[in-house]
Amino acid sequence: MGTSTIAGVVRATCSAIWMRLKASVLPHPTRQQWLDIAQGFLERSQFPNCIGALDGKHIRVKKPPNSGSQYYNYKQFFSVVLLALADTNYRFIIVDIGSYGSTANARIFRASRMGRWLQSNQLDVPQPANLPGSTGPPAPYVVLGDEGFALSSQLMRPFPRRGLDAKKRTFNYRLSRARRFVECAFGIFTHKWWVFLSPIQLAPQNVNVVIKACVVLHNYVRTYEATPDEDAQVESLPSGSDTIQLGRSGLAGLICRLFFVPYWFFPFSPVVFFFFGVASILDAPGWLFFS
Repeated sequence: MGTSTIAGVVRATCSAIWMRLKASVLPHPTRQQWLDIAQGFLERSQFPNCIGALDGKHIRVKKPPNSGSQYYNYKQFFSVVLLALADTNYRFIIVDIGSYGSTANARIFRASRMGRWLQSNQLDVPQPANLPGSTGPPAPYVVLGDEGFALSSQLMRPFPRRGLDAKKRTFNYRLSRARRFVECAFGIFTHKWWVFLSPIQLAPQNVNVVIKACVVLHNYVRTYEATPDEDAQVESLPSGSDTIQLGRSGLAGLICRLFFVPYWFFPFSPVVFFFFGVASILDAPGWLFFS
């Protein structure tokens, strides 16, 4: 069989897998599904109002002809990026596939449909709700990212690592624990589908088709065939995520993060924050300040 024939068979098969499985294992999340995901994060990582862990994975590819440095990433190999939001069952909720390896995660997220939908409230995310055990004002539902993403009212990231007090260290620890689910999802994904252990010898458009097929197959296996014994081994897998510190903090994100920092330090004491002359009563201790 000729190379072009094999390439056509691979492309057609992967496209068929994607079209057949996408609606059942990678559906557009409903509001109830977001609430179920948030409950999973609360139970398994003790992070409230979290609707997913976000990260990017560099998929190795052969250097495309005449591509210059577009696909050459900071880890010094050629790649396309799989950006994914994952739940506590190590399943992908929403994915963005095929960005240049040279592009930072924050920029990919900002330009992706996922990022635009989240920013414009098109994902049917639940309305802000009180944190468990809190009587304070409602806190928004958020996704969790690393330092490579920009802090916003929809996306929480860790505090800068220098000069942290105990409360901020605890926030960072809890966020890191919750983020492990997307890191482990990438680890499972890579070790289940060995095509990702070496550079894929296909044109970028065909690489994207292969990734899409493997994403829905991954979700199918996690939904219907995952076992407790396999889940017990997940934490021992190498992390599959890639991190680079690039994102910037937005003022709305700095304020939003204050809702979450005191969650692990009950009892709360009320404090008044003034923002553009508008007072908001937050259930937060008096030591909170912007970073």
